[in-house]
Amino acid sequence: MKTYWGDIHNHCGISYGFGSLENALKTAKEQLDFVSITGHASWYDMPDRKAPLEYLVDFHTEGFAKLEKHWDEVRAVVKSYNVDHEFVTFQGYEAHSSAYGDHHYITPDDDFPIVKGETPLDIINQLRPRRVIAVPHHVGYTPGYRGGNWDNFNPDISPIVEVVSKHGCGLSVNSKLPYYHDMGPRDSRSTVYAAIARKLKVGFVGSTDHHAGYPGSYGDGKMAVVATEKTREGIWEAILARRTYAVTGDKIDCRFTLNDAPMGSTVAATTKREIAVDVTACDQIEKITIFKNLRPWRQVTAFDLQQKSADAVANTTYKVRVEMGWGGDQVGYKWDAQVQINNGQLQSVESCFRGRSVLAPTPELKADPNINALSNAVHEQTDQQVSWSCTTVKNPTTLHPLTAGVILEIAGNEQTKLELQANGIVITTTIGELLQGNVTKHKYAYNSEAVVIHPAIPAYRYTYTGKFVDEQQEDECDVYHVEVEQNNGQCAYLSPIYVE
Repeated sequence: MKTYWGDIHNHCGISYGFGSLENALKTAKEQLDFVSITGHASWYDMPDRKAPLEYLVDFHTEGFAKLEKHWDEVRAVVKSYNVDHEFVTFQGYEAHSSAYGDHHYITPDDDFPIVKGETPLDIINQLRPRRVIAVPHHVGYTPGYRGGNWDNFNPDISPIVEVVSKHGCGLSVNSKLPYYHDMGPRDSRSTVYAAIARKLKVGFVGSTDHHAGYPGSYGDGKMAVVATEKTREGIWEAILARRTYAVTGDKIDCRFTLNDAPMGSTVAATTKREIAVDVTACDQIEKITIFKNLRPWRQVTAFDLQQKSADAVANTTYKVRVEMGWGGDQVGYKWDAQVQINNGQLQSVESCFRGRSVLAPTPELKADPNINALSNAVHEQTDQQVSWSCTTVKNPTTLHPLTAGVILEIAGNEQTKLELQANGIVITTTIGELLQGNVTKHKYAYNSEAVVIHPAIPAYRYTYTGKFVDEQQEDECDVYHVEVEQNNGQCAYLSPIYVE
């Protein structure tokens, strides 16, 4: 089975969001394998329209009406982009709930009407016999304040749960990416860890929840499925089986099995449990932690990986990240870049493109169908060269990047040469030099756009395969899951395996 990448929770101008549906789908097709563009459809227990909530109630109400008015057109456009084995689309929309938490409803069936109900089960029952799931998202908020509601959680209609998005990471109160949206902080009662503590069966996914038509925007969350084929049916089967996991940004390729059963499985209790983990990261692996019943059980660290022989560096593959942005342009700075490889071979390219960051409407933000028509794309890729274009804007704070770039996987050695050209900036360096550190260059003398070629990471530092044996049963249902963290802070959260 292969890993396929998607975003099944993101928004654009079809409801209360920004950017065109067509551009959102084109953007998704550029860097994802599958997508659902989710309009906002309802909020059963929305607060009353009184100060200071007038604006909040109005933009929700108007957005719901807009989606319903154009729903037939939206479904037709989404359907037209679905081409099995090339790019897969699902129909979907979102319903808010203060009491039950927000959910988005996803289906592989194009005959998908908008219905409204008090609970997720109410909505699902109205949609039967269509194949639909309800996916809880930004679950970490306060219970009753659109946080997760595990008292009423139904794994039969919700096989997966969104653990990371632009809101942050709702896996636990100690996970990276805390909640700082105006909806409030994380609450331990609502986190995904609280669901696992109850032995609720959930699969992990990530999505952007981007509100300006940029599915898959780098650093905002994505989901992976391990599926037999890139078709609606293949990906849908993987979702229902919970062969899914979440990443914060980088496409970290992961496998996790217990007695050969894949992530998301429920297996019968045995006296011997062989746990296998296989990770191909996009940066140096900082740590891989296997959790048993929410407690760290085994851990592999960067120190363990660095004990390998230096001979492993001689002829291997390397990952090299090229990042661009900075400067003071708040409108959008267009980059055209290319890298030439000499005495080596370019094996793969992963794009790290961002859209303009929008999580919710504000009175100051005006509707623009082209807000994220940024021409971000990888244009040409051969064994020796890659070219791409992207648009960056000024980083809004020193802790919130809006840079862009690519990750190059290169087969070679320390003499392998890289020559970067980007808007007049030229950098020539070698893998040997990049093993010692990064290289930066600016466009102008000061407060300028800039480029950085990050340190080269040899394969033995970004790959890991290992097996562990556990022979102790702790509970009637033991829950194992895996979390991966890279040196650059990007993470992967792998769906649990339940032993009962």
